[in-house]
Amino acid sequence: MKKLTPFVISCLLVFGVAACDNASKTSESAPNNPNEAPQTPSAKTTEASQQDAQSEVRRRQANSDIRAREQRNNTTGGDTKRAKADLESEVRSKLEVNIPKSQLTVNAADGGIVTVAGTVTNQQELAKIEKLAKEIKGVNSVVVKATVAKVTN
Repeated sequence: MKKLTPFVISCLLVFGVAACDNASKTSESAPNNPNEAPQTPSAKTTEASQQDAQSEVRRRQANSDIRAREQRNNTTGGDTKRAKADLESEVRSKLEVNIPKSQLTVNAADGGIVTVAGTVTNQQELAKIEKLAKEIKGVNSVVVKATVAKVTN
C-alpha cells in the first residue's frame, strides 16, 4: 500500500500535466514556442529574472523539484521513456537553476528529443544548454535554437 499511493498520485500528476499542452518557459517573456524568434529582454526584465533565479529559496526549490521527479521516475521503474511534459519541466528547471539570466522555452517531442529556444546572455551559457539538458534521464537529443542576446536599456 505504501508503494501504491505514491504511484497513484504520480499518475494523476502526470495526467494533469499531460493535459496542459503549453511549452515550459524559464521566464514569462520567453517565446511561446521554439520556432518563434526570440526578443531581446530589457535590462529590467533581465535583472528581475536574475534576482528570482539566483535567490537561495528558488534554487533549493528547483533542485528539490528535480530530485522529486527523478525519485518518482525511479519508483515507477526508472524507464528512460518519459512523458513529454515531464521532460520539458525537468529540463526547464535544470536550465533555470544553472543559467539564471536566460529566457528559454523548452519543448519535448517523442523519442526524447528536446528543443530549447530563446535567449541567453553570453556564449558560455549557450554552450551549457545541451550538456545540462542531457543530464535529465530520458533526453536523447537536444536541438538548441537559442541565441545570445544583448541586453537593452
